[in-house]
Amino acid sequence: MPLSTGPPEGRSTGPPAAAPTGPPSRPPIGLQLSRTAKVVSRAFDDALAAADGTVPIWLILISLKTRRLASQRELAEAVGIREATLTHHLNAMDAGGLVTRQRDPANRRIHLVELTEAGEAAFHRMRAAAFAFDSQLRTGFGDEEMADLERMLDRLRGNVPDGSATRAAHARR
Repeated sequence: MPLSTGPPEGRSTGPPAAAPTGPPSRPPIGLQLSRTAKVVSRAFDDALAAADGTVPIWLILISLKTRRLASQRELAEAVGIREATLTHHLNAMDAGGLVTRQRDPANRRIHLVELTEAGEAAFHRMRAAAFAFDSQLRTGFGDEEMADLERMLDRLRGNVPDGSATRAAHARR
């Protein structure tokens, strides 16, 4: 079998791409996205705060309302936080009268979390704030444009590498 002297299959034979020089003609999309996300996130925080809520409390309330969760571990996974962090939030919510926690009679290691009347009222206040905020964000966009935006955001998310190597490198620092 003869040895190949050319580049590996799929690789360019041209010179390496030169690094861009000078200022970019447009801000990098990642920077624009990051700045926009911060502005939107802060505004959403403010909208929930006006309804006496926070994003973590909203996520917990909506998870309790929309899913049948068998344990605090499942609730933490649904919300996307660690169990210890969830416990911190649930302690505050329990003290504030938004939820009750009781041991499962069938398995004493499991706490059953339920909304109280005050928790139901908080859910409805925050839901109204979240819907109003979403409506505000959608102002001036048609259904097709929103569908396009969702597809583009999905593509951007798909273009981001897994990040496990980056997270591991930061963890070693």
